[in-house]
Amino acid sequence: MILDKKQLLHLSPAKRAWLRFKNNRRGYYSLWIFSILLFVSLFAEMISNDKPLIIHYEQQYYYPLWNDYPETIFGGDFAAKTDYNDPYIKQKIEQNDNWAIYPLNHYRYDSINYFADLPNPAQPSTQNYLGTDDRGRDVLARLIYGFRLSVLFALFLTAIGIVIGIIVGSIQGYFVGKIDLVTQRFIEIWSSMPELYLLIIFASIFNPSIGLLIVLLSLFGWMGLSDYVRAEFLRTRNLDYVMAARSMGVSDTGIMFKHLLPNSMVPVLTFLPFRISGSILALTSLDYLGLGVPPSTPSLGELLSQGKENIDAWWLSMTTFSVLVGTLVLLIFIGEALREALDTRRG
Repeated sequence: MILDKKQLLHLSPAKRAWLRFKNNRRGYYSLWIFSILLFVSLFAEMISNDKPLIIHYEQQYYYPLWNDYPETIFGGDFAAKTDYNDPYIKQKIEQNDNWAIYPLNHYRYDSINYFADLPNPAQPSTQNYLGTDDRGRDVLARLIYGFRLSVLFALFLTAIGIVIGIIVGSIQGYFVGKIDLVTQRFIEIWSSMPELYLLIIFASIFNPSIGLLIVLLSLFGWMGLSDYVRAEFLRTRNLDYVMAARSMGVSDTGIMFKHLLPNSMVPVLTFLPFRISGSILALTSLDYLGLGVPPSTPSLGELLSQGKENIDAWWLSMTTFSVLVGTLVLLIFIGEALREALDTRRG
């Protein structure tokens, strides 16, 4: 849609920024691709799973995705949980008028293909579209679940860092004086702490988990953003509209979060995609070093580590590297488009 100058003048700043963002085709399409991939990965259990979605057996319907059934129900010999990838069980389910609807990929991130024709790690085949790792687990399934885990981890970690960074930076930039001086000295001391060593120490004391990583990385992930928010508050705290609000008796909290903060969100929004990509890289690096999530958890870093240990299994490193680089490239394109869209000097 092309608008003339008169129509553009009547648009709000947010709408003009959105039009500038849409004009950057590379960033606009990257946002759509990234959003679609994230949305699809949220339904990973329905896309990649070792359990059928629905089974129609002996005139009854079963839903293995939500309930566990013993294999004796489907003509098996044992009362254990059904292995739906077992050729014998598959034959029982699909005989006569029985049928089953399977996910697109017949493996979960922790499923082991006990019936593979090749030794592990097995190369891509019709059984495992992207091969298996050195434990017989499907690589495609681990990529889907690992991508979801990495992005959700990065979004959650970024949200925590933004909240803390905005609060600390706004307090520094608005009150200045001793509060700003003491807080700035604390940030300088805290930022000099060896983050990797702390992670190694805590990993040796506590069991590795997503929650522990979020807590540890959140302790350091807010400092870069707080500097930008502080600078914006210092720049705008003595402008006329702020002085007028202060003279009218508006509280400090009201001035900070109703007047100053909305005008200081440009650096926050601009660096948002880059902070997400940095969080994804942090999780991947820690998993690669063995300091991240537990070994059974699907992880891009753990797959890269397996690729290093199994040089001949090219599908481990190549597919994981492609997913990781593709995700980071999309986020970088989105960040560049967002930075240009929020630049008010552009038409």
